[in-house]
Amino acid sequence: MPETSARELIHEIGTAARRASRITACASTEKKNAALERIAQALMTRRDVIQAANAVDLANARSEGLSAAFVDRLAVTDRVLDQMVTGVRQIAELADPVGGIENLRPMPSGIRVGRMRVPLGVIAMIYESRPNVTIDAAALAIKSGNAVILRGGHEAIETNRALFRKHSPMQRCLLTPSSSSPQPTVPQLVN
Repeated sequence: MPETSARELIHEIGTAARRASRITACASTEKKNAALERIAQALMTRRDVIQAANAVDLANARSEGLSAAFVDRLAVTDRVLDQMVTGVRQIAELADPVGGIENLRPMPSGIRVGRMRVPLGVIAMIYESRPNVTIDAAALAIKSGNAVILRGGHEAIETNRALFRKHSPMQRCLLTPSSSSPQPTVPQLVN
């Protein structure tokens, strides 16, 4: 099987994310919040798997001679995992940003004009090796009805794979109860 070029892979991911964004934009608040709660639960139940993967990343970072401060930001301790769970649940508790109307004002013709909050569509994010950002970004994308393409630093690749490996329990937590395919906001990891 021929190796996919970076350009082809990016195009494929972007196309899939665009398709997904059309679906996620219409997700109900209840579905989004339920998916977020399943993420929080998966973080708690997969604690050992996530931390084992993180130990590999930490060992690699130390062997690369990265600074102690960098290694500290990379570490997924029990405290960091608890903060991830709390953060996901706090995002679920936020009011749904989709559909809100603000600055509604009457026009001389009699119609009322305002600004409605709508999903952006696809958000692409490149960030350093902080696994908590992976969870925060995914959760915010879900809550706001957007698709997201995430690219964390290579130093956190094993941790990010443990968080969202294809067909992992974390991805399965985003399944709707009546569906066998992942919700479109599920991040796909690429080396």
